[in-house]
Amino acid sequence: MSARTPSRPHPATTGGVDIRLPWWALALPALAFVALLALILNPSDAHAASGDPAVTHLLERAQQLLAR
Repeated sequence: MSARTPSRPHPATTGGVDIRLPWWALALPALAFVALLALILNPSDAHAASGDPAVTHLLERAQQLLAR
């Protein structure tokens, strides 16, 4: 006995996919790219966060010990 193959109720579409992205899906990566590019081109605008003096002292001490 052969089994019947079920037929599709609607034929598959051969057209392209129509997906619309929200505006922020393109704007946010573009904004991040521009911000990072600006930091690379002008690194004087990128300021390091001031840390706790104890942490800074600890890191300097570790650097001195590793330099020996």
